[in-house]
Amino acid sequence: MESINSLHGIGAERAKLFAKKGIKTVEDLLYYFPRGHEDRTKFCEIADCPVGEFVCIKAKVFSPVKEVRIKRNFTIYSMVIFDDSGAMNVVWYNNRFVKNAFHTDDEILFYGKVAAARNKKELQNPVYEKAGNERFIGRIVPVYPLSGNLTQKIIASAMEQAIERAGVMSEYIPSAVRSKYNIAEINFAMKNIHFPSDFNSYEISRRRFVFEELLTLQLALLERKSDNTKAQRTPFSDTECVKEFIKGLPFELTGAQKRVISKMCEDFKSQTPMNRLVQGDVGSGKTVVAAAGMYVAYKNGFQSAIMAPTEILANQHFETFSAFFEGTGIEPVLLTSGTKNKKAIYEKIASGEYSVIIGTNAIIQEEVQYKNLGLVVADEQHRFGVVQRAKLVSKGENPNTLIMTATPIPRTLSLILYGDLDVSVIDELPPGRKPVATYAVGEDMRKRIYAFLDKHIKNGSQAYVVCPLIEESEKTDLANAEDIHKRLEKIFPQYNVGLVHGRMKSAEKESIMRDFAENKIQILVSTTVIEVGVNVPNSNIMIIENAERFGLSTLHQLRGRVGRGQEEAFCIMFAHGSSEITKKRIQTLCKSNDGFYISEQDLKLRGPGDFFGTRQHGLPELKVANLFTDAEILEDAQNAAVDITEGKCKITAEEFFGLRKKVDKILSDSIVLN
Repeated sequence: MESINSLHGIGAERAKLFAKKGIKTVEDLLYYFPRGHEDRTKFCEIADCPVGEFVCIKAKVFSPVKEVRIKRNFTIYSMVIFDDSGAMNVVWYNNRFVKNAFHTDDEILFYGKVAAARNKKELQNPVYEKAGNERFIGRIVPVYPLSGNLTQKIIASAMEQAIERAGVMSEYIPSAVRSKYNIAEINFAMKNIHFPSDFNSYEISRRRFVFEELLTLQLALLERKSDNTKAQRTPFSDTECVKEFIKGLPFELTGAQKRVISKMCEDFKSQTPMNRLVQGDVGSGKTVVAAAGMYVAYKNGFQSAIMAPTEILANQHFETFSAFFEGTGIEPVLLTSGTKNKKAIYEKIASGEYSVIIGTNAIIQEEVQYKNLGLVVADEQHRFGVVQRAKLVSKGENPNTLIMTATPIPRTLSLILYGDLDVSVIDELPPGRKPVATYAVGEDMRKRIYAFLDKHIKNGSQAYVVCPLIEESEKTDLANAEDIHKRLEKIFPQYNVGLVHGRMKSAEKESIMRDFAENKIQILVSTTVIEVGVNVPNSNIMIIENAERFGLSTLHQLRGRVGRGQEEAFCIMFAHGSSEITKKRIQTLCKSNDGFYISEQDLKLRGPGDFFGTRQHGLPELKVANLFTDAEILEDAQNAAVDITEGKCKITAEEFFGLRKKVDKILSDSIVLN
C-alpha cells in the first residue's frame, strides 16, 4: 500500500503526526476507525433551533465578523446571520481564521451547538462551509480519536482520499464465511464505516470489521493452540498418588478444587503438554491445586517451578508450600534476587535434589538449569506477562503449564486473552470464608471510621489503609501514602503505623510486610503493592482512600486481602467522584463479592482498553471490537474460526490468501501469544 505522504495535504510534518498514531500507509489510515459519528443531515430554521442541541443551519451573513479582545490570550469573534425565520448571533473563541472568512450575503452552512446568551440564542464555535461547496455538512460525519495537532478535518479529508485511492479493494473474508455469518462486503463496509449513508449502513459496516478483527485473532490463537498440541512430552504414569496428598491435608477441599485437580491429572496422563489456566476469586484456594500438581510431578520423578510476580508473594508461597509438603519428602527451595548462596542452590536444582523451586523471575535466569522440569506454574500471569513464562517453559522439554490468576476475567475476555489455553474456574470459596462487608463513605464520616478502626484494633485486629499516590503532588489533592502515614501516626500514637510502597527496596518492603504479618505493625499504609501480597489472617479492615481512582477489579483484589481469618471483615472506601460511572462502579462493589460479576461490570463500565492491558498478555490492541458489547459477534467469529480450521467451510486457497496474511501478521508482529 502507498505511503500516507502520497495523499494531498499530508506533508512531512503531518506524516510524522500520523506516524505517532501508527499510521504510515494508506491502508493503515483506512483501518483507523472513527470513535463515533455526528449526524449533520438535519437542518433547522433559526427560529426553531433548540437551546443545548447541535444543529445544522443554512443562513446568510448579515454583518462582518467583529473582534473583541476580552483579555490576553482570549478573543471573541462574532457575526450575525439570518434566514427567513429570523436572525442569530454566531461566536467563535480564539479562532482568528474566521475574521476574514465571510462576506455580507454569503450563503453558509453551519454546524454547532445552540446556547442561550443574554436571553438570546447564539451558535457557538460552529464548523462552516459555503453553500454549494459543502463536504462535511449535510451528511453523517466521522469523529476520530485525536492527538497532537491532528484535527477532525485533516483526518476526514485524508480519509476521503484514501477511500478513493483504494479503489476496489480485494475481499479477504471468503464468500462462504460472509454468507453464513451475514458479513458485509469490504468495499461497502470500508466506505460506510467512515462516511455512512445512514446509521444502519454504519452498523452493518462496523459488524464486518469487528468480525474480521476477532476472526483473525481467533485463527491465530487456534493456530498457536494447534502448535501446543503438536508438542510431545512424557506422560505422568501415576496420577492416583494425588489422593494421598489430598488425604494428608488438614482441611476438606471444595468441589471446585477437586474438579480442577481431576482435570489437571487427566492432562498429566496425555503426551500433549498441559496448558491450563485456573481462574479463582481471591481466597478460593488455587495454591493447594498447584501443590497437588507439584506432588504428582514429584511422585513421577519430575521437578516443578512456580514463578510469582513479587518477592512478597514468592515468600508467602514458600511458606505455604513448605507446610503443604511437610512429611512428604519434598523440600521446596526459594529463589529470589535477595537469596543468598545462589551457586549452591543452582547446583542442587541442576542435580534434581530440589524438586520444587519457588521464586520470582530469578528462577528463569540463564544460570538456573533444571534436571527434569515437568510442571511450570505461573501465578498472577498478568503481572509479568507471557515472555517470562515462555522463558520458564523453555527450561524444560515441553513441561506441563499451569497458570493461576485471582483476577476473575469475564468469559468473553477470557476467550480472547487465553484462547489457546484450557480454562478451569474455581467458583466456590472454602468453608468459613465470610463475604467482606463493604461500604462507601464520604469525608464527613472520617472521624467515625477512625473511631471504628480504633475499637477493632483494641480488640486485636489489624488494618490496611490503601492510597493511590506515594507522595504529594502539586497538581492533585488525592490522598497520598506518605501524608496519610504521618496523619495516622499522630491520630493513633498508641499503635505502630507502617508504610509500604513500590519505590522501596525489596528488603525494606519484605521487612515491613513481615512485621505486619507478625502483628508488630497494627495499621499498614500502602499503595497497591499489597494487591497481591502476604496472607495476614488477623487483618480484617481495609480502608481505601480515593476509591474512585481504582478500577473495579483492583478494588476487588484489594478487598480480598482481608477476611482471611474467622472474624468478620470490613472494606471501607472513601469515594469522592460524582460521575454516574464512578457511582455505579462503587455501588457494584458494595453489593457484590462475586469477582466474576464485578469483572463483567468493570468491562461494561470502563471498556476493554482499560481492563488490564491486553498488550501485557501479548495480544494486539483491538481497534474496533468491544469485548463486552460485541460478545455475540465474538461467538460468530469463534465458530467461523473453528469452521475454517476444521475444513467445514469450502474455501479455495486463493480465497484464504488475504486472511492468511492477516493471521501471519498477528503471529509475527513480535507478539507472544499465550
